[in-house]
Amino acid sequence: MKNSTTISNPAEFTERFINQTNSPVFLTGKAGTGKTTLLRKIVETTHKNTVIVAPTGIAALNAGGVTIHSFFQLPFSSFIPDFISEGLVQGNTKFESKETLKRHFHFNKTRQNLIRNVELLIIDEVSMLRADLLDAIDWTLRNVRKNNSPFGGLQVLFIGDLLQLPPVIKPEEWSVLQKYYHGIFFFNAQVLQEQAPVYIELDKIFRQDDQLFIDLLNNLRNNQVTHADQELLQNYVNPAFDSTKEDGYITLTTHNSKADQMNATALNSLKEKSITYSAEIKGDFPPHLFPLEKETELKVGAQIMFIKNDISFEKNFYNGKMGVIQSLSSSEIEVFFKEEKRSITVDKYEWTNIKYSLNEQKGEIEEETLGTFVHYPIKLAWAITIHKSQGLTFEKAVLDISNVFAPGQAYVALSRLRSLNGLVLLKPLSMNGLVNDKQVVSYASNKAPEERMQLYLDQETARFVYTSLQQAFDWYDYTTKWATFEIGFKNQGPKTEKGKDHSWVATQMQTVQSTFDAARKFQNQITNLFSKEKPEWEFIHDRVQAAYQYFFKPLDAQVYSIMKRRYELAKIKKTKSYSEELEEVEQEVIAVVHRLMKVRLLMEAILNGKPFTKETVKSAEITNYVIAKGHSIQQELRANRSMMDEMLEEDFVDVIELVKPKKIKEEKVVKKNTYEITFELFEEGKTMEEIANERQLGLSTIEGHFAKLIQEEKIDISAVLDPKRISEIETYLEEAEGKSLGAIKDELGDKVTYGELKLVQASKML
Repeated sequence: MKNSTTISNPAEFTERFINQTNSPVFLTGKAGTGKTTLLRKIVETTHKNTVIVAPTGIAALNAGGVTIHSFFQLPFSSFIPDFISEGLVQGNTKFESKETLKRHFHFNKTRQNLIRNVELLIIDEVSMLRADLLDAIDWTLRNVRKNNSPFGGLQVLFIGDLLQLPPVIKPEEWSVLQKYYHGIFFFNAQVLQEQAPVYIELDKIFRQDDQLFIDLLNNLRNNQVTHADQELLQNYVNPAFDSTKEDGYITLTTHNSKADQMNATALNSLKEKSITYSAEIKGDFPPHLFPLEKETELKVGAQIMFIKNDISFEKNFYNGKMGVIQSLSSSEIEVFFKEEKRSITVDKYEWTNIKYSLNEQKGEIEEETLGTFVHYPIKLAWAITIHKSQGLTFEKAVLDISNVFAPGQAYVALSRLRSLNGLVLLKPLSMNGLVNDKQVVSYASNKAPEERMQLYLDQETARFVYTSLQQAFDWYDYTTKWATFEIGFKNQGPKTEKGKDHSWVATQMQTVQSTFDAARKFQNQITNLFSKEKPEWEFIHDRVQAAYQYFFKPLDAQVYSIMKRRYELAKIKKTKSYSEELEEVEQEVIAVVHRLMKVRLLMEAILNGKPFTKETVKSAEITNYVIAKGHSIQQELRANRSMMDEMLEEDFVDVIELVKPKKIKEEKVVKKNTYEITFELFEEGKTMEEIANERQLGLSTIEGHFAKLIQEEKIDISAVLDPKRISEIETYLEEAEGKSLGAIKDELGDKVTYGELKLVQASKML
């Protein structure tokens, strides 16, 4: 295969495998191996319509997706993978079956189209995903997508570490589900017995570089703790250690109540005045998604940690970095890093609650912001639960885990540390509490052998290309839609707008029939070409190019003709229903055109030895196909003076909007840094207030973005503030040299805003 190149590491293999095959994948790895980083890279580079889901709201928020239950509209109940006509109740637990779950399938047309257009489903934090919930997802997808293949034919990427936090199940649930499952982990699901995922493990650890510690963690992870390991851990036991009297230590404990109590007690012991900071919540952002408490009470001297990575150019902090509050004001928080002997001013961070929607003109799944939660990304850090510490990295930690209550908790706690140098154990670890689930350890033996990875990638790539070509030339839905549309003309009189199109529809049906017959013959040819042991890629490429040239012209003309007719109907009364029928046909033809355009690029990538990515398998031509058609029709209508005389200019603009994707959705297609989005809106001529309203963010947050952009010399301060006002504020700053912005603002009161101070200070830092 021309694009077959040696894969150097599991991360690269995973990315290629996702983009070049349709097989399910389980991506795992020890703590600190970069699973989240790889997830983000896959989302940024994949050419596939992608949706990210997770078992809980916070996990979904951190992954940049939505919850499983919200996306699939599943009830909060257990699932029996069998046909039982009536629901079952056991104690306080309700059970759904295949039969009863179907009664919950009240997906509207928009939701159905969205689910049918998903190509890659990413399920993050899969350690918490139960087998019955995964089977409920599978059953939903098969029904909505009308495809009885596993997961309705789409690809699933499972991400997580099974030796961390396990699924939760009540005894009364397991008493029923054990008849259908050998265990409750996701890999016990019935759907995965039909098609097991490729097991890929990331093995390079980025969090720890202490080999002694790495070996200890590996032994702990694999239930192979030695006597030497126990003696090593015994050296770090110190029951009298008081983390509140030592700088930089955080206590990891098993229960929320204990962590909350420790933080509250430590904060109350500080004599300084406290200030409470409130989150700015805009739009739809429900409480169960809050990444931290709505109200954060702080004092100078409080020990805090950051709960996000710094997304700015400076990279001042990372998820889990500890610091101490140095100064506070109503509008500013300053944090001191003792080991680095430096301070930073904390900017607010924005979390977004999104939903997925389908842009039917582009055939792409996009994100739409429903609401935002803006807050300082810090929390008190004298103590935290093991559960909430997942994903964090600490230099120093006190472990209160002698009574761990779930397999993997001890491993999660220990693996948060960079090295043994920062470890304190309040009590010796009980080895009985460190036993991991035997099923998980057994499942880990399914890891794909490295020597077979390349061969498997080549085989599955060929299968993926074959399937893509078959689907691209599958005219069934296209012809069915036209046939249904044609039936609606039988009883139409010649004077109705619909009746006037009798001959037009007859002409279109000739195109449909001729292309259907030719496409079916080409499908057979594809099957023959791929029946050989090794596909002849150059010959297949040439045949696909020839087929594209043959089919694209009549289909492209059909799209143009339908769109033009819809333009005309937009100015004729009582034609809405007919226009909507035309729109359905139009969308089906566009979908066929998009598939043809994509497989053509797919074959180009194969021939040129390039990987399948968003850059190689998507193009501006595909993305802008419908908009370009709209412009062509616009030019034709302008050339037709008699038609233009009947339209007011503003009415014409309204008609053009029929085929334009909504602007707000266009912005969501490409994942961008929050500062970049603000900068683009500024370049469009929007003010800070207008940007804040459009992005559903507070004005202070946007002012913070502008300060960063000014400091990076992307925006000139004079484009934001009047020169006279800049001079006044510079004077204020000079007179108060050495003071924090918050203190200056408190002294000046209403003479200046904190945002103005921040903007001018940023300009002086160039």
